[in-house]
Amino acid sequence: MPTPPRALTVAALQTTPVPHDPEATWQRYAERVRATRSLFPHVQLVVVPELMLAAEAPLLQAAENWMDRAAVTVPGPLTDRIRDLAVETGLWLVPGTLYERAEDGTVHNTALAVSSEGEIVAAYRKVFPWQPYEQAAPGGEFTVFDIPGVARIGLAICYDGSFPETARQLAWLGAEIILQPTLTTTRDREMELVMARANAWTNQVYVVNVNAADPAGTGQSLIVDPEGVVRQQAGPGEEILVDTLDLGTVDRVRALGSNGLNRPWAQLAHYGGTIKLPAYEGGTFRTPHWADEQPGTTSGGA
Repeated sequence: MPTPPRALTVAALQTTPVPHDPEATWQRYAERVRATRSLFPHVQLVVVPELMLAAEAPLLQAAENWMDRAAVTVPGPLTDRIRDLAVETGLWLVPGTLYERAEDGTVHNTALAVSSEGEIVAAYRKVFPWQPYEQAAPGGEFTVFDIPGVARIGLAICYDGSFPETARQLAWLGAEIILQPTLTTTRDREMELVMARANAWTNQVYVVNVNAADPAGTGQSLIVDPEGVVRQQAGPGEEILVDTLDLGTVDRVRALGSNGLNRPWAQLAHYGGTIKLPAYEGGTFRTPHWADEQPGTTSGGA
């Protein structure tokens, strides 16, 4: 069967770091990326869990000041290794997240996207850290990047998915896929699965949520399609989810509706300019540029 005109084959690696050992964790990560390339040569992008390369430990094994000790600069020696691995394997890499030390000394929980040519094409600082437990400083904006001719991808990190604004803004920016590295060790994982489906359905995007495996996390990584249907879901242990995401599905669902029925983006495009949003200082919804291209819509905002 031929590959769809616009398709992206992703591998979500549900794996674990070596706690508090960044070098051993790097070796584990690199080995698994190379093994993915060998076993699944059609894979184009590999994503791993949150704070994988920071070698973060399970929640109850946290080391004092580990965030400060593990923080790195971007760019820097660690990102150079990631870039080299991307070129070696020919893969796009979203290496989970790392602790990034900014120029002012602030530490952020940051997700990177590196192209198959070794270019850092996106760096996203987690907007909604899991407070009060997570001490990283919040970022201030959402981030998307393009794989030319294939897809626009948005980055979200773990707790970001609990805020509807995250997926809405990424989709508004044109994201067709949201990659969400996650490190959840607690029993609220079930609610994260609910939110992954809700975020996919309400924004008509694919969601790839990859959690850490046991014992670092509770696993249950999943891939959800733009109609909110779970395509794959992992168990608790180390596992790989490989899936080819047909971006034509996003186009179809946004044009004709989920199940051929529900068209939330089209409705927002039609009426959004008349809806007052007091939570956002009384502004109105602004139609994304891509929504104007959907049949049967009328621009509803500047």
